[in-house]
Amino acid sequence: MAELEMAIGMIIDVFARYAGGEGNPQSLTKGELKALMEKELPGFLETGKDKDAVDKMLKDLDANGDAEVDFSEFMMFVAALTCACHKFFEAGCE
Repeated sequence: MAELEMAIGMIIDVFARYAGGEGNPQSLTKGELKALMEKELPGFLETGKDKDAVDKMLKDLDANGDAEVDFSEFMMFVAALTCACHKFFEAGCE
């Protein structure tokens, strides 16, 4: 399997691992999103400094207003985060 195919599979797997533990297996609740962020992106959330960070993130990601993050909404976050990281590393190369 090619690297990009593996990366896509890993993103799908990570989402599936956290989704549905508290309800709908096709979306992340606030608690599931927090667990995913703490374990998969530990440097992204500074838990102690901003207790409302997950609430803010859920509100920003929840495009359809159902108080959960579905896979499409999650992918918008992954894409935006990937673009931000690309810009950061690209700037460091100049």
